[in-house]
Amino acid sequence: MIPHVSRLLELWRIAAHYRLDTLFPAEELPAKARPILKLIRLHPAAWSSKEKDNPLKLKQALEDMGPLAIKLGQLLSTRRDLIPPEVLEQLVLLQDRVKPFGSDVAKMRIQSALKADIATLFARFDEQPLAAASIAQVHTAALHDGREVVVKVTRPDIKRQLLQDFEILQWLGLTLEKRLEAARALHLSEIIQSYRQTILNELDLTLEADNTRRMRHYFTGSSMMYVPEVYMDSVDVMVAERITGVPISETHVFDEMGMDRADLAEKGLTIFFTQVFRDNFFHADMHPGNVFVETINPSNPRYIALDCAIMGELSKSDQMTVARMLLAVMNSNFLQLIQIVHQAGWIPPGTNQDELAREMRRTVGPMVSKPMDQLDFAGILLQVMDIARRFHLEIPPQLMLLLKTLVHVEGLGTDLYPQLDIWKLAKPILTDWVKAQMNPQKNLKELGEKIPDLLLGAQDLPTLLIDSLNGLKNQSAWQEKQLRELQHLRLQMEQQQKRSWFFGSIIAVLLAISVITPWYISSVLIGLSSILALWRIAK
Repeated sequence: MIPHVSRLLELWRIAAHYRLDTLFPAEELPAKARPILKLIRLHPAAWSSKEKDNPLKLKQALEDMGPLAIKLGQLLSTRRDLIPPEVLEQLVLLQDRVKPFGSDVAKMRIQSALKADIATLFARFDEQPLAAASIAQVHTAALHDGREVVVKVTRPDIKRQLLQDFEILQWLGLTLEKRLEAARALHLSEIIQSYRQTILNELDLTLEADNTRRMRHYFTGSSMMYVPEVYMDSVDVMVAERITGVPISETHVFDEMGMDRADLAEKGLTIFFTQVFRDNFFHADMHPGNVFVETINPSNPRYIALDCAIMGELSKSDQMTVARMLLAVMNSNFLQLIQIVHQAGWIPPGTNQDELAREMRRTVGPMVSKPMDQLDFAGILLQVMDIARRFHLEIPPQLMLLLKTLVHVEGLGTDLYPQLDIWKLAKPILTDWVKAQMNPQKNLKELGEKIPDLLLGAQDLPTLLIDSLNGLKNQSAWQEKQLRELQHLRLQMEQQQKRSWFFGSIIAVLLAISVITPWYISSVLIGLSSILALWRIAK
């Protein structure tokens, strides 16, 4: 049963009101997507709409549709290579120029969350929002000691709508998994469920505050990135240090200030790989509204990390798998790539690995030697997903957040410095990391660090050993019992087979004799054979 039909009807009405069917010519869309345009035009809201020529109709439609639609717009806003300029201009506004809610509501939420009056908390509070996004908006203020701060406040009453939209998405994911093999290979419903929890975590600003403090710890003293300090936090409000910088999308400012865009792009990729492999804690919402660049020192600028609400982590085995896969691709060793994927358990038994390697070489190989401006991670990922579908590969859901982040990184890198050679920069970083993980001294050191825990657990060893021996004893007794029962059953079957052969022989002899005897004798013999047969069956 389709959940929240009224919500679906509302989304249909919004799409029709803003005439989203007129965004792209029908001939530019895939054939399977064209019926959607006809569906939008069928709604009565489209008949009386005056939004057809509204230059901001997509932005306003996504705002009305809610936080999940805005998140989609933010993701697409990083893809200048895929989105037409007139559409991209609207999507960029969703990064930090979403329709704000009232300042009176903001102040009430701040006072309720921090248990104090605005005048007690701040020497100055600016009612005009500095920025507004899908989940929250930001106001500038000053503490009583003179420090400039930003105050982040979550939007009121958005959780209910988010839960409804994710229930619809979950239904859609399960429906697609039943019908499409590609959706099953991707574990689409699991990905949706994981993303649901990720977005819901954004509603709790104490989690973002903890993430920000952790990220700040990792990059303390770094010449590449600065993470603002958090001063106060609650579920609905976070007060943090105000920074001076510009969004990474404003590349003309970097040119005006004489910044080295190539160096800046290399720093950005180095930060990304450092987060994924050194810290295993990467920013997974890297649209331009969340990535700023300092302007204080143009000769050696740093990135500024904002909005650490959506963060990603991988298991140690997944980290190693991803690193080895990337190195195999960079070295054009696709047989090794398939072996790595096989070792990770992603390839089902019986798969033709040579054919899979050829497909990977055909799909991924051409991208290795290309500069950033010719790479298309999104397109490559779609092809890889198609290969996964055809070869029944199992792609772990926890890697999808990393793939989403890679799409963001590619979009940002393309805008900043198109000639950047991502592979040349990434290869030494990954090689050094893999060597470090396989270093015997490091492994011995990690073992040494675990010795205290092992010693503390040693006191439980006698009890565990006795429990294990008792368990083995009980298991052995159970196995002996099962063996005796099996032997008894085998003897019964052998005896039954012998009896069956004996009675079968007698019945066969009686039937044979009945053929050559007079009818009155043969009748008796056939009757006797039937009685024996029935008795044998009954027994």
